[in-house]
Amino acid sequence: MLTAENDKVYYLYMNEQLDRIEVKLAELTGKVDALYESSERMRRYAKWTAIITVAVIVIPLLIIPLVLPAFFNAEGLNGLNSDNLQGL
Repeated sequence: MLTAENDKVYYLYMNEQLDRIEVKLAELTGKVDALYESSERMRRYAKWTAIITVAVIVIPLLIIPLVLPAFFNAEGLNGLNSDNLQGL
């Protein structure tokens, strides 16, 4: 049987539980914000790592085939056959 006293106790208990939930929610919100900031920092690191990798490895690999023929022509090697390599 519900009485006014039971309703009051239930109301106080629920308010106490809601206060605890609000505190936990505030803690979790702070942790989620910190996690988001950390993941954004890691995303930027990964982006710059990829950019530096492309600049240091991929671009030279694409440029070498364009530069080597001009270098060989300047050295007098028009092709890589055994006749051209005998004088080296």
